[in-house]
Amino acid sequence: MKKLLAGAAIALMGLTAPVLADDAYPERPVMMMVSYGAGGATDFQARIVTMTSGNEDALGMPIAILNKPGAGGRVGWNWLATQAEADGYTLGAYNVPHFIAQSIKGGVSYDIDSFEPIANWGADPAVLVVGADSAFNSLQDVVDFAKANPGKLTTSGAGLFVGHHIAALQMEKAGDMKIAYIPTKGGGAAAMKAVIAGEVMAGINNLSDAFRAREAGNVKILAVADLERNAFLPDVPTMMESGLDVDNASVNFRGVMVPKGTPQPIIDKLAETVPAMFENSRVQGKMKSGGSPMHVMTREEVQAMWAQRQETLTALLAGL
Repeated sequence: MKKLLAGAAIALMGLTAPVLADDAYPERPVMMMVSYGAGGATDFQARIVTMTSGNEDALGMPIAILNKPGAGGRVGWNWLATQAEADGYTLGAYNVPHFIAQSIKGGVSYDIDSFEPIANWGADPAVLVVGADSAFNSLQDVVDFAKANPGKLTTSGAGLFVGHHIAALQMEKAGDMKIAYIPTKGGGAAAMKAVIAGEVMAGINNLSDAFRAREAGNVKILAVADLERNAFLPDVPTMMESGLDVDNASVNFRGVMVPKGTPQPIIDKLAETVPAMFENSRVQGKMKSGGSPMHVMTREEVQAMWAQRQETLTALLAGL
């Protein structure tokens, strides 16, 4: 009889555990994996948007950043999809179109069904940059050189089938030209350093990385791959304005996700709490001063965005 009662008690505890876990969660610090190196736009922004997580009106526990760079994000996202604990204590920063485009092209262990979105914090368009002392002063200058010298225009980017690469592919098609796109190890920060050091003739990078580099006097920003000019760079034309039919497919959406299998009560709590963290005035002030465009979206809005990007990128990459 005692064994029967003990078994019933254990079963009852199992049934109530998710609710208790949700009430107590988080009971210890949380970790968020970033698939790019320290100092790049994703890392820089992730540290800002999580800085208030320890507040009582947020999660009440700090979020520590774990960098797992490599292969344009593949190393980190493969780890998150296949090895990370789905317990709410391991979050991941996502970059779209990056991880969706990579899953479409294949050779990775993840797709949009491998993760659960929590909330989106930013939308960072790709920009074309050159060194401050470059002879190129406009997108047309770059196009003219590339058309006259097929394959000789070297450009850096954060990896294969990330937003930077997609913008480069779109530029090639729109300009009927060939670009030597060179993916760099270390993400956007390393790609920007390659431009500043003169290792490449140009770079396709995030607006936020480029904004900080321009503020330091290290680069010129020639064009933005978006549908309209950006408030951070009102003097810089879009690629469409400059004559290339390049849309906003490469805009880098950034946000928070968790591995598939994370308990629903924890997902719900994160989905309720995290967007409010992004709306914090201190967070928004630091993002603005760093030239980092914000675009806060809820879990449901991100789910719709992921589905739309999956459809758009499948068609786009087939055409490129």
